[in-house]
Amino acid sequence: MRVLPNGLDRSRFCFVTGKRVGKAVVRNRIKRRLREVVRHSAPAPGWDTVLIARKGAGDADYKQLERAVHNLIRRTGLNSPPAPDESRSSEE
Repeated sequence: MRVLPNGLDRSRFCFVTGKRVGKAVVRNRIKRRLREVVRHSAPAPGWDTVLIARKGAGDADYKQLERAVHNLIRRTGLNSPPAPDESRSSEE
């Protein structure tokens, strides 16, 4: 995963799958699954992100890809900031 700020009010994502991941059908399936995971994860706005699928991604099911992407988003700090009500309740 590569991340850079883009100065926009939205985040943009690019999905890269090389030929080592599998044939075209497998690569396209991985990209479709990754797009869906990102669509449901609601990352913070203002970032350009490149998600690079590695060799084991072809054998992974949707849940495994979802866990991996959520973990990467959390580790890079791209997850959305908490709502005002949540931040107040966690401080008390």
